[in-house]
Amino acid sequence: MTKPIVNEDLCIGCGTCESLCPNVFKMENGKSHVVVEECGDCDCQETVDSCPVSAISLEA
Repeated sequence: MTKPIVNEDLCIGCGTCESLCPNVFKMENGKSHVVVEECGDCDCQETVDSCPVSAISLEA
């Protein structure tokens, strides 16, 4: 499984990741944070592709 990672320096807090994968990403203090380490019932690749500033990546 792949592990999602958020680069908080790049994150602009748009909330797209949380809307696409609410069980994986949560907005806190204006930035996205990973709350579980595996993408289970959502498509984290879609989240990576949808981030407007490329702040999300997947690590094997």
